[in-house]
Amino acid sequence: METPHFFFLTELVSRLGFEHFAHQFNHVIHSWFVMAILVLAAIIFTKGLTLVPHKGQNVFEAIVEGLENFLVDITGPEGRFLLPFIATLFLYIFLCNLIGLVPGFFSPTANINTTLSMAICTFIYTHIIGVKFHGIKYIKHFLGPVWWLAPLMLPIELIGHFARILSLSVRLFGNIFGKEMVLAILFVLAGLYLAPLPILFLGILVSFIQALVFMLLSIIYFVGAMEEAH
Repeated sequence: METPHFFFLTELVSRLGFEHFAHQFNHVIHSWFVMAILVLAAIIFTKGLTLVPHKGQNVFEAIVEGLENFLVDITGPEGRFLLPFIATLFLYIFLCNLIGLVPGFFSPTANINTTLSMAICTFIYTHIIGVKFHGIKYIKHFLGPVWWLAPLMLPIELIGHFARILSLSVRLFGNIFGKEMVLAILFVLAGLYLAPLPILFLGILVSFIQALVFMLLSIIYFVGAMEEAH
């Protein structure tokens, strides 16, 4: 679902001759835009790295170090290899959430397809980690503590694991879509004046919290896959 408002990127792509694609896949266009921002920012902040960091490098290092410390506090040092995936996930979701606060832009995470794709990536990576750490013994995570409970535990565990996809995707989508709807209504009623400002500040907070929650749940799932089956 998307709101029938004017979006700059959608109109730009539409005028380039891709009208059907632009209006049908608005979330994809804005996802590409967010990815372009992240790639450009990474190039700028990492260009000419020095032992005495400049302002851009300070910002980049602070973000990476903060995410790394957060990750290691939960997983321990052995979970440091997860940082590229986790950091990318958090920064991408956070920026996707924030961009919808700018008039004329749309949050890709307000579309269920975007959040579902990230949830599926997290789901697949969880089991890749499980196989990496335990090999074929990873199947024990689905069979329960004693062998005679396996016929009961296996379907329960499978349902629980697949439910993670629904939980991750719908939670993020619902909160960001709700934020988009509230802002759209306020802008229609009050225009670009002071009335929407409190909701804009609240929107920034919601954007950060939802990115943090998605990242935290993903880390918890990864840790569960890394642990020995009980």
